[in-house]
Amino acid sequence: MAKKRSDTTSPPAYHRNAKLDEVMTGTTVFNVPFPKDLSSLKGMSPIVIKHPYSIDYLHSYGQDSPFFAGLANRKLLGTRCGCCQYTYATPRLHCANCGAETDWVELPLEGRVHTFTTCYYGSEEFLKDTPFHLILVEFDGADTLLLTRLIGVDRPEDIRIGMKVKAKFRRNSQLKPTDVYFVPG
Repeated sequence: MAKKRSDTTSPPAYHRNAKLDEVMTGTTVFNVPFPKDLSSLKGMSPIVIKHPYSIDYLHSYGQDSPFFAGLANRKLLGTRCGCCQYTYATPRLHCANCGAETDWVELPLEGRVHTFTTCYYGSEEFLKDTPFHLILVEFDGADTLLLTRLIGVDRPEDIRIGMKVKAKFRRNSQLKPTDVYFVPG
């Protein structure tokens, strides 16, 4: 149905008492103290609210889906270029060296610590685990490294470059990179 065009020749109609409908969802404020002297607003404490937040997030793993399917099945997958045979421990669909499409390959479940760091701060998800150790794992037959967590070592000084490590998987996959972690081998 066509919308009726407004008559542009008549004077504008203003509704000075127009109001938005009041809603009782989200945060409803009934009274916030407010000073008469605006100069005191700079000293005002911040308003802090607790607001429930929920979202359904549809996320595609896209070309990385086989990697996460592998983790759910206790396998580490990388990719290998069919042209130059460069093997990625962190999978890529195309080779960074020659641009050719890669194929999925299974990585060994044992490797060596290439380097490491101990994190004393982390994002909200990992804050309760601090301090924790991150390692870059080198695998026989792979040209790149895999970033992962090392557990089972209390002190950073007990971690050694070249130390043998072994992959472990969460019993119940969450389809996250943290489904795999390493322990001393």
